[in-house]
Amino acid sequence: MSTLLWHLMKARHLQVYEAFATQFEQAANELADLDRDPRLRGLTASKRTVERWWGGELKGQPQPDQSRVLEHMFKRPIAELLAERKPPGEPDLSTATRVTDQPPARVLLTNPRNPYADSDDMGRQVAMAADRALRFAVMAEGNSVGRETLAHIQGEVARIATDYPRVPLHSLLGDLIEVQDLTHRLLESGKAKPTQARDLYLQAAMAAGMLSKASHDLGDPRSAMAQARTAYICADQADHHPMRAWVRGLQSLISYWAGRPEDAVHYATLGTHEAARVTGSTSTWLACLDARAHALLGDRNAVNDAISRAGDRRESAVQDDLDSIGGILTFPNPRHLYYVAEAEVLLGQHSAQVERNAEEAVRAYETASQDEWAFGDEAGAHTNLALSRIASGELGGAAEAIRPVLDLPPAKRNHGIIVSARRVQDALTGPAHRTARLSKDLRTEIEVFNSTPTPSLPR
Repeated sequence: MSTLLWHLMKARHLQVYEAFATQFEQAANELADLDRDPRLRGLTASKRTVERWWGGELKGQPQPDQSRVLEHMFKRPIAELLAERKPPGEPDLSTATRVTDQPPARVLLTNPRNPYADSDDMGRQVAMAADRALRFAVMAEGNSVGRETLAHIQGEVARIATDYPRVPLHSLLGDLIEVQDLTHRLLESGKAKPTQARDLYLQAAMAAGMLSKASHDLGDPRSAMAQARTAYICADQADHHPMRAWVRGLQSLISYWAGRPEDAVHYATLGTHEAARVTGSTSTWLACLDARAHALLGDRNAVNDAISRAGDRRESAVQDDLDSIGGILTFPNPRHLYYVAEAEVLLGQHSAQVERNAEEAVRAYETASQDEWAFGDEAGAHTNLALSRIASGELGGAAEAIRPVLDLPPAKRNHGIIVSARRVQDALTGPAHRTARLSKDLRTEIEVFNSTPTPSLPR
């Protein structure tokens, strides 16, 4: 037996996985534009997952976003697509019920003789024109920094900060480099008034902080730390307490994922001192960073103390200007739950309560609003749940937990996700699981996953 999806794929000559994957990702990008949902951009599915769809092996339905893309591709309900169908000779599939109220799929008409006919290329041309226009506007404003230029920089920094946790790095890295370069040129020009210079230094701090995170995501801790130091200096010039504390948190995060837990504790402590006058969620983040770093050091008492402090900070937090921007500059509750679960899992507290906490973190991301969702942190929550289940001997449950991570496209496989997946791989090599068939299969799949990390350059 096979599914309706399989027969429709054959009709479109998409039986080869690579051909299907290309069409699936294109449909995901189309739907991201139609629904204005950047989470869908670059979405894909592993070969094993697609084979399960084709063969009717899947219990229940795919992940919600994958279901949406399949329905968009074939204009049929997901339940119908995955329903079993007999071989040819049965009623014509074209008469099957179709999804209603769906617009027809967009068709990209690409004329090889006219590159401007491709919508992606036209988008790049428009973006380049906007950059040129801005450079002209900066020059036209003469010997001062005009209000429109400042407003543009503030808007760009806020937009990128909001998008950063939700979209692949290559889609915003060029804009981020451009806005950092612009702030530096304006500060170096000496045109800014004192009040403008302070705001420009704050924007420069945010831009450098995000480029630090970008370097970290690409597995380059040296460049990440260099940008972070620049971000701290700019935050200091702006005399902005929340930003100084946030950069210390960033330095702790970089050290943690680079395998330097002592440094991670050091920077979290520096940030906690900076946060004495900070009311926003950064102070909660610093306590959670402290918990994770101490977990790597095996200090159970310090972890429990940091988790308790994080809870107190969450209850007393009052939104500040970084929280108002949101995105990468804030620390929402789903991310808080993910950090706490990770600290507990890394400590080796493999109890039923620890697994429930890991499950709660996964559920928090499944139900998170767009403002609180982050693909990297959601992946981390799934790997923590997988680790907890491996410790309990639930290999099947661990495979289910890590499946959404292994389905991530290469553009979203950042350094933190790769390290998290490797932790699962290492856990599967333990004596209790090393020889199990499912363990071997998962280790092989994770090895392939880790061999294609986030591309190092925008594309």
